[in-house]
Amino acid sequence: MKKTTGLYTMIIILLAAFIFAGCNTSDTPQTSEKDQTSVNTTATKDTDGKTYKIAIIQLAENGAFTQMREGFIDRLKELGYTDEMLEISYKNAQGDMGTLNTICQEMAQSDNDIVVTIATPAAQAFVNQGSDIPLIFISVSNPVGAGIMSSLSEPDHNATGSSNLVPVDEIFSMAKVLTPEVTHYGILYNTGEANAVSTVANAKAYLDENGYTYEEAVVTNSSEVQQAAQALASKVDAIYVPIDSMVQSAMPLVAEIARDASIPVYGSSPVMVQSGAFATVSTDDTEVGAASADLANQYLSGTPIADIPAVALDNFIVVINKTTADIIGVEIPAEYENAVLLED
Repeated sequence: MKKTTGLYTMIIILLAAFIFAGCNTSDTPQTSEKDQTSVNTTATKDTDGKTYKIAIIQLAENGAFTQMREGFIDRLKELGYTDEMLEISYKNAQGDMGTLNTICQEMAQSDNDIVVTIATPAAQAFVNQGSDIPLIFISVSNPVGAGIMSSLSEPDHNATGSSNLVPVDEIFSMAKVLTPEVTHYGILYNTGEANAVSTVANAKAYLDENGYTYEEAVVTNSSEVQQAAQALASKVDAIYVPIDSMVQSAMPLVAEIARDASIPVYGSSPVMVQSGAFATVSTDDTEVGAASADLANQYLSGTPIADIPAVALDNFIVVINKTTADIIGVEIPAEYENAVLLED
């Protein structure tokens, strides 16, 4: 009887131990395989603590370039690049080509991971350095014609980026509806910018084919813009300005001269319209910057530049300045009631 009692006692102790162990296991938090996967998928790009050094170069400061630059940076952040991961420097040549070339020479020898240029002059100046640092360009209307790459689909020269096509046919077709009395255009541009020259060639081809007359006023520096605009305004029915860094920076002055003469200015970017030009058909500047950020992300994620085709944006919007319309006496027709209307 004594042995039986001892056996019962041992059984009771062992059962208690198992029960205690079971309770202790159920109370301890566990991470399932599913939970572990969930944790991993929320990790940021900063898995190795790397900082990406990016230099942004532009010829001049204007609203369009600001929107492109901000669109580029904001898109990188949407893609997971935090402030701690980005070391961004800005280089602005203040409209001087000599300064631009000096900046590009310095950046070609820098330790940046990529160089980002805004518009054609900066992209050309950097590509001419033959740098080993990849170039991501923003807003080059004709990259092949400008010598930045030989093919949009097969990048060379260590460069790729976004091309914002200028739909001159759509701009002048819109102008025919908004201001049907216009028959004689003035074209204001800088012959030193390849993007402006190529856009003007397309514009003249359209005007020739459709029975319009035109005359050109060319400028080589910003101090000539006012006189050139005044000369045109006294002789033409409307002024057209292509993608042009120099003239775009002076657009408030050009718009004021045209308003005083009661003639419209048709521009090539929304910021031109925001600065007083009458209307345009164009891509959105912020989207152009964002498109280049997508390409930069591909490179920073391991894809060679040669395998990242350039992108040509063609999602156009109609932008009209309502203030200018009122000043020059143009009533916006119903077919453009969905246009983006700006006031200044």
